[in-house]
Amino acid sequence: MQPTVIFDLDGTLVDSRPDIRAALDRLMDARGQPPFTLEEVTRFIGDGVPMLLQRAFAARGLPADPTALPAFLADYEAHAAVQTRPFPGIPQVLDRLEAAGWRMAVCTNKPERAARLLLEALGLMERFAALGGGDSFPVRKPDPAHVLATLQAAGGDAARAVMVGDHHNDVASGTAAGLPAIFCGWGYGLPDMAGSAPTASRPDELPELLDAALAGVPFTSSR
Repeated sequence: MQPTVIFDLDGTLVDSRPDIRAALDRLMDARGQPPFTLEEVTRFIGDGVPMLLQRAFAARGLPADPTALPAFLADYEAHAAVQTRPFPGIPQVLDRLEAAGWRMAVCTNKPERAARLLLEALGLMERFAALGGGDSFPVRKPDPAHVLATLQAAGGDAARAVMVGDHHNDVASGTAAGLPAIFCGWGYGLPDMAGSAPTASRPDELPELLDAALAGVPFTSSR
């Protein structure tokens, strides 16, 4: 059976921080607040847009604002790919995996529309058999049902699938779904988020790591 790799999006396939930061700064500027540093925004990302905004507002000592979510999404969707790009080496890795017969899917806590617009703008959407966004199903990561629903939509089988991401939500949801998980060391998550999952320090390590994960053997880098 064809193997399937399920990728997280932000911090795994693409570096989206500049455009997320810009949209947050515009949101805060309208409220008379100063901009965020890139480090601040990095720590906000990973649990979906509502949590992103909750953290951003808390960082500025502001109360929750129900108008912020639709305003932020409308602005971000219009500017999602201004500065966002795949991490160096990712397009080449996707080429290698496709040539090796891997089916690929994306499972992200970013809303599906925003994720789809971003992937289409970057010319990546056609590579993926399915996209499971943060609002595509009743649950989202770290719930394993999000990963399994994305896998089902891609036509994959849990016995031949691997989860790849840069956040503890990716490792936790993949592991709870019964899949081996690989942690992306180039992403936004802190190193201890990997837990017991093997870590890819660079994208070009992923193909070998994925093969090892399917075979159930420990990965040892030759570099």
